[in-house]
Amino acid sequence: MAKDASFDIVSEINLEDVKNAVQVAMKELTNRFDFKGSIANITIENGKLLVVAEDDFKIEQVKDILFSKLIKHGVPTKNIHFSDSQHALGGNARQYGELVSGIDRDNSKKLIKAIKDSKLKVKATIQDEQIRVSGKSRDDLQAVMALSKKLELPIDLQFTNFR
Repeated sequence: MAKDASFDIVSEINLEDVKNAVQVAMKELTNRFDFKGSIANITIENGKLLVVAEDDFKIEQVKDILFSKLIKHGVPTKNIHFSDSQHALGGNARQYGELVSGIDRDNSKKLIKAIKDSKLKVKATIQDEQIRVSGKSRDDLQAVMALSKKLELPIDLQFTNFR
């Protein structure tokens, strides 16, 4: 008898790709004409992105540049949750972007409920911040992948360890 096939549903961000995208975005910001002589900075502090600019409009422009570079580096932008703008002394504004890695309990429960409601012959279990899905049929596993891609979750999902 063949073993059950399985795969893991995860939500990860590669920090090295984020660092590379930030470096490329900063290089573009220093070369752009509309940012000459203005304050625009992107840094990574304590696992969070920090965007600093003169006002909210410039912050949105900096975030657009950053998102374009993140997409080119294959980083899921759905996993970056920005806070509201904070205005500091001197008129500068800043926003923190939290890099979400892992599937939290609420999203795990939604995902497992959707898998159980689909009536596919698979078993889904929560393992820390990922979900292991196993079943006899690889077609059922691929149907679970398609189902989880259709769900409207606030995080991006990846599939690993397909065996």
